[in-house]
Amino acid sequence: MKVTPLSIPDVLLIEPKIFKDERGLFFESFNQKIFNEATNTNILFVQDNHAESIKGVLRVLHYQLNPMAQAKLVRVIEGEVFDVAVDLRHTSPTFGHWVSAVLSQDNQKQLFIPEGFAHGYLTLSDHATFLYKANQFYSPEHEGAIRWNDETLNIAWPNVKNILVSPKDSEALSFDRAKVIF
Repeated sequence: MKVTPLSIPDVLLIEPKIFKDERGLFFESFNQKIFNEATNTNILFVQDNHAESIKGVLRVLHYQLNPMAQAKLVRVIEGEVFDVAVDLRHTSPTFGHWVSAVLSQDNQKQLFIPEGFAHGYLTLSDHATFLYKANQFYSPEHEGAIRWNDETLNIAWPNVKNILVSPKDSEALSFDRAKVIF
């Protein structure tokens, strides 16, 4: 597995070792021991989530507050998404900064997003199947969300016609008003 820190070094782009031949391909999508060694972490994932979206679906910048903050390992098994992580850690030199990566079934890249980050994505293909592991169970009482088009963050989302946001996500707060204590 190849691990590359992004411009926010705690967010890691992970490229599994893929074996391809005329029959197709094989790769180990997750191995706890190898993951922890390669990322220099001691993460134990406890929940897997599965989402399917059509083109233009934008899942806004979700996060969970302490003590239920989540680290995530995200990947796409069908289609393509533009994936974003925003640093919400007040003591971090990259607080309020964002990083992105295109994740797809073709590149098989994964993104590791540590605790203290908001996470969202935009579906670029006609259909996408998105999977992610979380190291903490979902807790509605600790959930927060930041608007996808927040002016302070100024995320450079790809130009996709007909952005679709859920009614719940359309009520997300601005970055300046969001309760983010990490």
